[in-house]
Amino acid sequence: CSASANKPVLTLFTKKPCPLCDEAKEVLEPYKRRFILQEVDITLPENSMWCDKYKYDIPVFHLNGKFLMKHQVDIEKFENQLMKLELQND
Repeated sequence: CSASANKPVLTLFTKKPCPLCDEAKEVLEPYKRRFILQEVDITLPENSMWCDKYKYDIPVFHLNGKFLMKHQVDIEKFENQLMKLELQND
């Protein structure tokens, strides 16, 4: 479906266990139809670059490859950025 091709990609940098990440995903639940969630486990060897960068900051979110927020969801910021991207895609 072409609609999903235009959906923004929200990347969550996480590791197991991460209660803050679980909490963040719950906060984002009502929005999940508007973006594609991609999770990156920073403990995997292929993600060592992200581990070095974010090991003390997870959860960290990137929206379409750009840093958006860390530690917790800033829902206002998230909504604004999401809306901007949706308007660009229309």
